[in-house]
Amino acid sequence: MIKIADWRDKSVAKFNLRPAFPEEAEEAARAVLADIRKRGDRAVADAVAKFEGAKLKPSQFRIVLPKASDLEKEIPAETAKAVKTALRRVSAFAKASLRKPWSMATPRGGRAGEFYSPMDRVGVYVPGGTAPLASTSIHTVALAKAAGVREIVACTPAGRTGEVNSVLLYALVLAGATEIYRVGGIQAVGMMAFGTATCRKVQKIAGPGNAFVTAAKRQVFGYVAIDQVAGPSEIAVLTDGSVDPEWTAADLLSQAEHGSGFEKSFCVATSRKTAEAVKAAVLRQMKTLPRRALVERVVKRGGILIAVVPDVATGIEAVNRFAPEHFEIMTADPMSAMKGVRAAGAVFAGAWTPESAGDFVAGPSHVLPTGGAANMFSGLTPDDFRRRHSFVKFTRRDLEDTRGAIETFAEVEGLAAHGRAATIRFAGKTGKGA
Repeated sequence: MIKIADWRDKSVAKFNLRPAFPEEAEEAARAVLADIRKRGDRAVADAVAKFEGAKLKPSQFRIVLPKASDLEKEIPAETAKAVKTALRRVSAFAKASLRKPWSMATPRGGRAGEFYSPMDRVGVYVPGGTAPLASTSIHTVALAKAAGVREIVACTPAGRTGEVNSVLLYALVLAGATEIYRVGGIQAVGMMAFGTATCRKVQKIAGPGNAFVTAAKRQVFGYVAIDQVAGPSEIAVLTDGSVDPEWTAADLLSQAEHGSGFEKSFCVATSRKTAEAVKAAVLRQMKTLPRRALVERVVKRGGILIAVVPDVATGIEAVNRFAPEHFEIMTADPMSAMKGVRAAGAVFAGAWTPESAGDFVAGPSHVLPTGGAANMFSGLTPDDFRRRHSFVKFTRRDLEDTRGAIETFAEVEGLAAHGRAATIRFAGKTGKGA
């Protein structure tokens, strides 16, 4: 059932609530991760057999990296072209977005600022369950490569056959993965986080996944860094009726077809007439989708909702409360409306910017916060694969200028050695420091 409601209705507030951490997933992750810490590769192999259906020896986890040129022969020319197009655009955006080192003068002639260094070894997770997400290979690995990471470990489920989809593998190799493992789920996260005889541990794990992968990432935080909470897909579309309702319907359905059944599509319309037109278009288009059964699961769970607001400004506020992964502003003046956005993983402005452009080729990474986490997290960037370093270079006059404050704080906090570290430099000797 697709409901149309006033944006202040309780059903809208209820729709906004998404359980980020299902207890079932938390318990499963806890058990598998503990086993991997204890038994290493043997535990990974057991988990692969149990959850993925493939009986693999640890020596079979890692895929011998093929040449991109050889893989290209196995896939259609148009597919290879699409992968290259996406990689080119995502890489260009990633390189342009990297933060630059900077510094400022201190009051007495020194310098202070920030600079960055790439992580040495990172892990990316690429889903491959209901659909092999070749695009995610690019939207994770290309960012790590742009950041300058030397070792990029990729894990993806291979299912019962133990074979990784050729397009996904091609995208991983072309984007710059240096190690690829046919291991998915909780076991992939545990293997990368703790390290085993087969796979050395990484410093950070990034990439989307189902509730079990998300739970595992949360539980290994501290052993490694993680990027964010990224679970079932979701979209919000704000329409003022200036865009064809068929387009709006198609965009809402684009996220409902992912396959978990927990996806959410939220339409905010500035009139009841527009809301009714969008609803009719959604129901009409659903019948023609190859993944219709998956979309129907979302609809039965109440995962598609249309809210009516009096104007665009109120619509922006309604979407901010939802804090979606993807937010399309399909209005007459989308750039003006965008100024009011406070909580959204990625924004798509204007009638000619479907969310699917962002999923595949637009440029920014499609690894985004879900489940309302856009209130506090941002989408994946190449800077997530770098370390930020602050630096300070005081002159003698800078230290003279701040000595009194340093000594006072040291006294207040009972840290005598802290105070002495400043005082000693002025204890009757000129000193040799520059």
